[in-house]
Amino acid sequence: MENRQKRYRLLALSLLGAAVLSGCGGEETGDGPKEVKLVLNWFPKAQMGGFFAAQSQAYYEDNDLDVDIEPGGPEVSAIQMVAAGQAEFGLAHADQILIARNQGIELVALAASLQESPQALMFHEGHGTDSFADINGRTAYIEPGIPYWDYLKSQYDLSDVTELAYNGQHVNFLENEEAVTQAFLTSEPFFLEREGIGTETLLISEAGYNPYNVVLFVTKDYLDSNKETVERFMEAYTAGWDYYKDHDEEVNEVIHEANENIALEELAYEAETQFEFVFGGDAKENGVGFMTEERWGDLIHQLVEIGQLQETVDPNEVFTTEFLQH
Repeated sequence: MENRQKRYRLLALSLLGAAVLSGCGGEETGDGPKEVKLVLNWFPKAQMGGFFAAQSQAYYEDNDLDVDIEPGGPEVSAIQMVAAGQAEFGLAHADQILIARNQGIELVALAASLQESPQALMFHEGHGTDSFADINGRTAYIEPGIPYWDYLKSQYDLSDVTELAYNGQHVNFLENEEAVTQAFLTSEPFFLEREGIGTETLLISEAGYNPYNVVLFVTKDYLDSNKETVERFMEAYTAGWDYYKDHDEEVNEVIHEANENIALEELAYEAETQFEFVFGGDAKENGVGFMTEERWGDLIHQLVEIGQLQETVDPNEVFTTEFLQH
């Protein structure tokens, strides 16, 4: 963990200067729509449905914005790009935003597209469990440094788990019926079921670790200098998710055009599976994107406890619901 934290610090120092410079300019004026870039946290998927709905329905244009949506991926970091001034808006998970911010990159969350985290552990059918303690003695394929694994190890005795690095593939997992692997409830179970392989899942949130997912963010400097642009973007954001809620099949066609590697049937599965993650919870009464001080505060405490954060952060400096349009 110490080496990982050193890498975070080096990254933060290299990006902090660029972030300050990128946010120093005032609100741009002039004719024509304001050009901004949004960097996704992965390749286009249903989890970004509201953003693509806003684009396809011209909600950005209606708010005098020209939004370039740039895909993410394993070699793309939205946090790095936004911090370096290469994009104005980005998507990341809440714990990633906090870790970056604690290292000197001041980011502010504007909306949480997924109220609950679909991060899960996946098992072979018939070999699942409803207790995290029961994975002791098994082989687990986990991405090195992922915060929720550190949290699980702080809550349960997992000293006999054989940890192997998750590389995005499930070949080794498939060869061992007792193995465990990280997964997203909204995607991997579908992929394997399509291949005739049954699975069971256990949501990480069942252990009490439940960061907001697909969180829209900007730098603090950009927010301070461009509130009008942020407000207009958020108007399109809200309208986009409201449209996607009832027209996911239509918008999924647009997402498929942006990412031909994901089939329409996969997008349909994601849209159905993620519905409660997006529109349930606090969003049911307060609208898509809603966030609370309590949730952010709990996450900050958990990250400090497991050593992912060196010091606590005031939740009210990390997020704002000022621009949510409901």
